[in-house]
Amino acid sequence: MTEASVREFKMPDVGEGLTEAEILKWYVQPGDTVTDGQVVCEVETAKAAVELPIPYDGVVRELRFPEGTTVDVGTAIIAVDVSGGAPAEVPAEQAQAAPAAPAPAAAPAETVQAEGEAKPPARQPVLVGYGVATTSTKRRPRKGPEVKVPAAAQAVQTELNGHGAPAAAPAEARPLAKPPVRKLAKDLGVDLATVTPSGPDGVITREDVHAAAAPQAAEPAVAAPAPVTAPAAAAPVVSHDGARETRVPVKGVRKATAQAMIGSAFTAPHVTEFVTVDVTRTMKLVEELKQDKEFQGLRVNPLLLIAKALLVAIKRNPDINASWDEANQEIVLKHYVNLGIAAATPRGLIVPNIKDAHDKTLPQLAESLGELVGTAREGRTSPAAMQGGTVTITNVGVFGVDTGTPILNPGESAILAVGAIKLQPWVHKGKVKPRQVTTLALSFDHRLVDGELGSKVLADVAAILEQPKRLISWA
Repeated sequence: MTEASVREFKMPDVGEGLTEAEILKWYVQPGDTVTDGQVVCEVETAKAAVELPIPYDGVVRELRFPEGTTVDVGTAIIAVDVSGGAPAEVPAEQAQAAPAAPAPAAAPAETVQAEGEAKPPARQPVLVGYGVATTSTKRRPRKGPEVKVPAAAQAVQTELNGHGAPAAAPAEARPLAKPPVRKLAKDLGVDLATVTPSGPDGVITREDVHAAAAPQAAEPAVAAPAPVTAPAAAAPVVSHDGARETRVPVKGVRKATAQAMIGSAFTAPHVTEFVTVDVTRTMKLVEELKQDKEFQGLRVNPLLLIAKALLVAIKRNPDINASWDEANQEIVLKHYVNLGIAAATPRGLIVPNIKDAHDKTLPQLAESLGELVGTAREGRTSPAAMQGGTVTITNVGVFGVDTGTPILNPGESAILAVGAIKLQPWVHKGKVKPRQVTTLALSFDHRLVDGELGSKVLADVAAILEQPKRLISWA
C-alpha cells in the first residue's frame, strides 16, 4: 500500500451554509472493507442527524476523529485505501477506538502526477450543497514569547497520537487558537501554553482543550484532574457524584434553535392573541374518523383536525401566509402552505414541515403528520424537511399546559399554539354543562399582519373547531 492509494473523505456540507458537524457514531473501524455508497458514520449538524455514505470502495485505514468530536466542514474525517489490495493489518488498540487527534494527512492521489509536477486539485464529493476546497490555507505564524510544552502534555499527546515520539510543538510561538477556543480554555481554567495542538498548522482545537481539562486517570503524567463540572469531549456528562452542577455543551440542534429564537424574538415584532373554544364536536369527530376505513392504519388525533382548520383559515385569509424580506423591503406572499409542526426531540426542538399541505386530503394529511412525527422522534429528520416552512403549529397541550406565547419560526409570519383539551364547565345552549375546552394562541409578525388579519385567522380556526362541519362548507 502506498500513500498515493489513500483517499481522504472530508466532512461535507450536509445542509446549506453549515460550517461544522458532530460525529455521533462510527459504523466502521480501521481494517473494515467499505463500498461506494456505504454509510460509514452518523453526524449531527445544527439542523438534524444525518448518515454519511463513503463515495468510493476500499479498506478503512484510519478514523481521524473519535465519536463526540465536532469537526469543521472540509476537514478529513476518514482515510481509505483504494488500491484494491488486502486489508492492512491493524493494531488491536487502533481497531477498538478511533484516535483522538488527526494524523498527518497523506497527499491525495489526484493532486500528484509526478515528482515536481502537480495536477489541479479535484473537487471533493459532498452530499448536499457545494464542493469544498481540497487545498488548505496556511496560517502565518504569530510572533510571541517562547512557549515550551511541558513533558506531561507531550506524554498525553504521545499516547493519543499512538506514535512513539511526541508531536512537535512550535518552539517560539504564541499558542494558536481561535477566539471561541480561547474562551473555552478560560472557562475551563486551561492554560493554552500547556496544551499540545492537534489541528492543522499547530492550531489548538476545542478537543485539545477538553482533553487537557478532562480527568486523565489512566495517564500518570497528568498531575491534577480537571474540575468536576468540566464537560467531557465525547458527550455531555449525565451525572457527577457529589457535584452541585453539570455543564452541558450547547451545540448542534439546540445551539441553532437558540440562535434562531433570539433572532426571531428581537427582529419580528410579535403580537399574540388568545381564544378559548369548545371543541367537544371536534373530539367526537376524531373518534368517528378512527373507525372510518379511509383512516385505517393512520394516526388520527385532535392535531389532525386543528391542522386542517388552520389550512382552511389560511385559504380564507391568504395574506397571513407570507414573510418579510428585509433586504428588499418587500412582503412575500406565499401561494402554497408548508405546514410546520414543532417537535421536541432528545436533541432539542425542531420544526419540520409538510410540503404543500394545502393540497392534501384529510387522510393524506394524517399520513404526512404520522411520518413527520415518527421521523422526528427517531432523530432522522432531514435538513430539507426543516426548510421552507410558511406557518407553524406548536402543541403545548401534550405537556398539560393551557396556552403560551409562541415565538415565530424564523422566516414565517404566524404560529399557532394549541393548549391542553380539558373537560370544563361551559355554557352550552343556555345551560352549564361539562364540555371539552381548549385555548388557542396565535402569534404573528405585526410588520405584515395587522390585528384585523390576525384576529380573523384565529377566529376562523376557533369556529371550525367548534363546528367542524365548516371544514366542508368553508373548504
